[in-house]
Amino acid sequence: MNQNTVPLLASLYIETSESSLDGRMTPLLMQGFPAEPERRVTWNNWMRPPFNQWGFRNLARLRPSIDVEAGGGPVSVLKEAPQALDELHFDSECGLSVSVIDHLVASQTDAFLVMQGDTVLFERYFNGQRPRDRHVMFSVTKSLIGTLGEQLVCDGFLNPQLPAAYYVPELLGSAFGDATVRQLFDMAVGIDYSEVYDDPYSESSQYGYACGFQPAPAQYAQFESLYQYLPSLKKRGNHGGFFHYVTATTEALAWVMERASGKACNQLLQDIWSQLGCERDGYFMADPWGRSVAGAGFNATLRDMARFGRLLANDGRHKGQQLLSTETVARICVGSDPVIYAKNSEFSKWTPGASYRSQWYVFNDHSQATMAGGIHGQYLFVDKPSGVVIVKQSSLTEAVGPFDADSVRMLRAIAAHLTH
Repeated sequence: MNQNTVPLLASLYIETSESSLDGRMTPLLMQGFPAEPERRVTWNNWMRPPFNQWGFRNLARLRPSIDVEAGGGPVSVLKEAPQALDELHFDSECGLSVSVIDHLVASQTDAFLVMQGDTVLFERYFNGQRPRDRHVMFSVTKSLIGTLGEQLVCDGFLNPQLPAAYYVPELLGSAFGDATVRQLFDMAVGIDYSEVYDDPYSESSQYGYACGFQPAPAQYAQFESLYQYLPSLKKRGNHGGFFHYVTATTEALAWVMERASGKACNQLLQDIWSQLGCERDGYFMADPWGRSVAGAGFNATLRDMARFGRLLANDGRHKGQQLLSTETVARICVGSDPVIYAKNSEFSKWTPGASYRSQWYVFNDHSQATMAGGIHGQYLFVDKPSGVVIVKQSSLTEAVGPFDADSVRMLRAIAAHLTH
């Protein structure tokens, strides 16, 4: 965090605290038949405030989607033992001692849950979100894909040492073709790509056009699907030995997984999701060719995301069934080289002490704690030793902003509080 950001963050906390006292509310969106233009959420504006507050929990009403069915079994009952975690304080990057509830409000949280074992300790909904609403998780999706990929390795379908083009010949000559599957897992692909969300000309924005997140400007309309877009990306430098966060790398991994297993990613996830006792189907946003958007497109309820996190906390077991192998979970939780991760200053400031392994952030300085994170404030945090699982769904104004590092500090403070 630079010096200019510190006073900005402090002022944002103070401003939010004052505005919450005077009862100001966001205007109701999508009211009327049709809604008035200033309250209408569309494909063009759903990712921009204030429209994102409605759009993030109603994506299936705006874009094609692919269901991940909950299955026909009973819903997994979660016990409740409420704790006053809203008054727990943590040290903000700006030097303030901030309460959990003040951070949740300031960081535009839509839903927040803390669970330990099978017991919900804290659960809150904001901004009109309800328990059965399914919220887009953005890049938390990557961690689901990484988990499924590691399970394919355990099941013998996927060899992490082979190049991506072994499974997907269409990737020959692209940035991904001669990268190993392991390098795809760990974001170590040498690629000419910038992950800058507010630049309409960046490669990450071009990715968004190809997968259908946003209508494509004319100059970027040549790609009808991610299947067309991914082979167009070019290599830069060598692979391995670094961490370069690229959403398209997850999509290349997902394509490799599809070819290796003969199953689409939504089917791979459904094999697990349908046995977790979920309350609702999850769903992927579909790209224009009907492919699951594997890097950023999964949507689910707050509690169902917690159920997936609990599966990892339980070493892949649910109600006596081994839905994921213990080896899959162990391979994720061992993490990677934190020295490599620390060289990426942007990410290491956000998640100090972490490494990146199998599409998860792994805190090497805290035994076996893993985190999935997405833009606009989406989180799934799993602390295996204590069994603590935390889910945060948000509609932050900025894709990446001043509250992000404090969100991680808050998650870790809650886990530490419940561990002692």
